[in-house]
Amino acid sequence: MTISAIRFHSLVLAFILAIAGSLALPTSASAQVTAFKQAIAEAAARDKDIAAFYQANNYSGIWTGAFGKDAQRRKALFKAIDEADVHGLPSQRYDAPGLMAKLKAANNPRTRGLVEVEMSRVFLELSENMQTGALVPSRIDSGIVRAVPYRARGSYLVNFAKSNPNSFFKALPPKTPEYSRLLKEKLRFEKLVAAGGYGNEVPAKSLKPGQSGNAVVAMRDRLGAMGYIGRTASPNYDGNLQAAVQKFQQDHGLVADGVAGAGTMAEINTSAADRLKSIIVALERERWVNQDRGKRHILVNITDFSARIVDNGKVTFETRSVVGANDSDRRTPEFSDVMEFMVINPTWNVPRSIATKEYLPMMKRNANAAGHLQLYDSRGRKVARSQINFSKYTASNFPYAIKQPPSRRNALGLVKFMFPNKYNIYLHDTPSKNLFNNETRAYSHGCVRLSDPFDFAYALLAKQESDPKGVFQRHLKTNRETVVQLEQSVPVHIIYRTAVTQAKGGINFRRDVYGRDAKIWNALAKAGVVLRAVQG
Repeated sequence: MTISAIRFHSLVLAFILAIAGSLALPTSASAQVTAFKQAIAEAAARDKDIAAFYQANNYSGIWTGAFGKDAQRRKALFKAIDEADVHGLPSQRYDAPGLMAKLKAANNPRTRGLVEVEMSRVFLELSENMQTGALVPSRIDSGIVRAVPYRARGSYLVNFAKSNPNSFFKALPPKTPEYSRLLKEKLRFEKLVAAGGYGNEVPAKSLKPGQSGNAVVAMRDRLGAMGYIGRTASPNYDGNLQAAVQKFQQDHGLVADGVAGAGTMAEINTSAADRLKSIIVALERERWVNQDRGKRHILVNITDFSARIVDNGKVTFETRSVVGANDSDRRTPEFSDVMEFMVINPTWNVPRSIATKEYLPMMKRNANAAGHLQLYDSRGRKVARSQINFSKYTASNFPYAIKQPPSRRNALGLVKFMFPNKYNIYLHDTPSKNLFNNETRAYSHGCVRLSDPFDFAYALLAKQESDPKGVFQRHLKTNRETVVQLEQSVPVHIIYRTAVTQAKGGINFRRDVYGRDAKIWNALAKAGVVLRAVQG
């Protein structure tokens, strides 16, 4: 709800009169102070962080004084609530009208003490939401295992009390270029939605160059509304329209062949309102990683099937990736960690879940199945398959470890990049190179496979070796498993973004491959986030 300046000043005047009335009561000033502080202590007791702040502050107020700093803080808080919608936050959660009503009704020391604490409660919730998100990621989807960089709640009140109120609120949201560009795109799409979006959907499941008719005109009009082609009345799927389709495909992670097949048509017919939802979800996700990501870091975007090395805000290396298949136990999780080393000519230690669910049933049927794998007992001794009666084992009692020795056929390829984590996720090579040609690349058991792992290794080693390629190749040619430490660890951020802005303007969209963004939007909508239509 938008708060007008006139209404706010009327509230301030009413509040001043209420305070004046309370001061005129036939009680001593010290009794009023005592009643005010007792009310604060009573209301704050329900929140240990708020209670600690007021206790340290001798139960003095920071919001409810008639003039000066308190008035500035009130004004800044209501202004921040008013602007919560701009950030895609649930403004109704902070209930500005209800807070105003409580302020207006605060006509004695006790009620002023109670509303003092209520304002601190609303302030804390808004501040946390602006800085690190309105949702708890792990409650939305079990695959979002990100450790959100939450700040100590009490620090918000302590810092706010000694800061410029408006400057404090401005400093809360992420300061990344991505967040700023997302805010601009959000406003642009809000205006677009208000103006009718992209117009009518294309009434065809697919179209290809050389066709003509009303459906082609509709696609031309829709792509024109998106800015991919100038508006014309041509009914033909000509070279200009094919080029526009190719550019659209590039911006949406599709095979850029200029043919509007079923997948491309589904993306073309996605509404501006749905794109706006993706942007709002991206803003929330950006708040979840509101911290220093490292001057050099690795960014893996699951939905984009890509892995990038970023140096000082610029992408210096990029490669295609394959991510986890869209199955409950194979989806790639979202988290951040630190890459410490790479392993050249790695041994594949088959995860127990794969060993017991996939390979054990095969070996029960044929003891020599998957002959490229070797079995080891609990003491690390290699065991011949002829010595094992596979039929007597189940997933719960299978006692052997399964490994694949280094080779070009190894499931990990010839190099893996390690950032040790409890999810057993890492980046690695693969012998299945053909998968990188596919448009959707969700096939792995959860780890991230790289299309150009050697070049990725060279880029990492270039920071510590004068001849990174030579060093890597010397280790590779030994055919022995070799660990190469990174002299400077590199942060790794595995993210999931269906809306990503471009440094030189515009925004790209990706499919919601695991359905996680749909869950986030539903949770945001349930919390009170709404799609705004802003008149241009």
